[in-house]
Amino acid sequence: MDDSRRSADRDLEQARAALERGEMHHAADHLAGAIAHAPTLPETHELLGRLAARADGGLELFPLEQHAFVGTVVARAHLLAAAGRPEDGLPLLAAASGHTPGVDWAGVPWVSDPGLAERLEPGLLARIVMQLCTAIGDPAPEAGRGALQPYLRLVRNAVAAHREHAMLLGAGSALARRLGEATQAVEWAAQGARLRPSKLAEIWLGYAYRSAGRIPESLAALRRAVMYDPDDLSVYADIAGTLADHGRLDDALAWIDRALAKNPDYDCAVHTAHRLRYRADGDLAHLVRLADFQRDHPDDSHEHADLAECCADQPWLSRVPSAPPTPPDPAREPFVAGRPTPAAVQRLHRLAHPLWPHPPAAYDAALGLVLVEVEDLLALIATPPPPPDDETGRALAAHDPILWERCAQVWACLGLLHHRTDEPWAGSTRRRLLTELATGGLDRITEAALFALVTCAWVDPAARQDVAALMTRRLDEAASTTVAWSVAHLALSTPDLPPGVRERAAAIIRAEETYTVPLVPHQPVRRRTGRLRRWLSGR
Repeated sequence: MDDSRRSADRDLEQARAALERGEMHHAADHLAGAIAHAPTLPETHELLGRLAARADGGLELFPLEQHAFVGTVVARAHLLAAAGRPEDGLPLLAAASGHTPGVDWAGVPWVSDPGLAERLEPGLLARIVMQLCTAIGDPAPEAGRGALQPYLRLVRNAVAAHREHAMLLGAGSALARRLGEATQAVEWAAQGARLRPSKLAEIWLGYAYRSAGRIPESLAALRRAVMYDPDDLSVYADIAGTLADHGRLDDALAWIDRALAKNPDYDCAVHTAHRLRYRADGDLAHLVRLADFQRDHPDDSHEHADLAECCADQPWLSRVPSAPPTPPDPAREPFVAGRPTPAAVQRLHRLAHPLWPHPPAAYDAALGLVLVEVEDLLALIATPPPPPDDETGRALAAHDPILWERCAQVWACLGLLHHRTDEPWAGSTRRRLLTELATGGLDRITEAALFALVTCAWVDPAARQDVAALMTRRLDEAASTTVAWSVAHLALSTPDLPPGVRERAAAIIRAEETYTVPLVPHQPVRRRTGRLRRWLSGR
């Protein structure tokens, strides 16, 4: 906050000097910077008013270009409001709030003025609020909700002025629900549904009831929405998700089967189906099929988080598991000479992280290593560099330095997957290199290489049988070693692994977690790094 204020003060000083010299465009540039750093600072708005007075309103100094700076957009919004055109300024302000919801872009007097609510056409305000809702999260992050309260106050004022506008009531309900105002959301949604019954009104009401914990009423409203439009399969998916979240998994699966019977390729239904079936039986095949569907349908109706939700906090599916410090296997032969180049270390530092949403996302992220030479990737595996000098790197260095080394080796192995991708898998250089690393010993390098191979099996069906066979051999060879627990989790993450092998992997994990003296003494490390993992993931 102090840095932002200092930056704003510097911009204001330069803007004043430019204004005194008559350099209007330079003054406008610095004012936009000041607004971006401190959007509610009174001195900024005072100087913006002076600039507008000397430049015939000043709108031409803050043009809307294709990639306009957010400070420019917000300054233009304020000038439009000052010029008597708040209906043109408010959408720009809401766009800025959608871009960075935690910044107090709307904490200015003209937004909270009751006169604005009376003047705005309620349908326009409803559309602005709905666009804002799509951008701020559902629910909005709690830390940033204060910055969005001016919009909720504006809606309250508008509802008081236009009590029978159903669309405004529904949109206001959606905003209130996202900001944690469940009681207000129910009140507005119920009033809107009474005024103008419709599918959308029932959906808004169902969501409001759900946020208030009134699940039977929520399900009843969503079922009424289905009656309005039996072909809107997204509502079927919402009903299924709500039922599953409240212990009615069989009923949830019945609803999702009804949706898939109507359209087996509808993305919301497919994503929900695989997530719920995985929840029901824990079979990894559901997640692999979901990953295949995502790869084959890149143009889904909207972004889905079902695969990430199912993989969350599971070793190797979404993170590098912690482990005690162990030396390389003495049996492993040297596989590279020299150390990684500074450029290779820099690229690794940019993207290496102990967490990822799911294996295909890790594969995609590792594309950032495509320009790193194979010799450098191998050197990064053999000699992991120190962690980066940033917040994440310093946290890992302080709390779990071994986790960073494992993380570096994992990402360097993932980088090998992007080497000579034109070669068919069976005879490819990337397969040879990773297989040699995976079979050259039983140590952390083994784990990193096996994870890269598992990731390849997730994104390339042609590699699945080969990777599953290799994983079967390595699981048996790793039994009773210090990497047994980790390799067992890698096996459980492997597509198309035979059921019997999967059962052996699960037994290894159960044994390690049951014995009084664990086969691998990693439990204290795992407890210590639990808080670190929550911090890294933003939780």
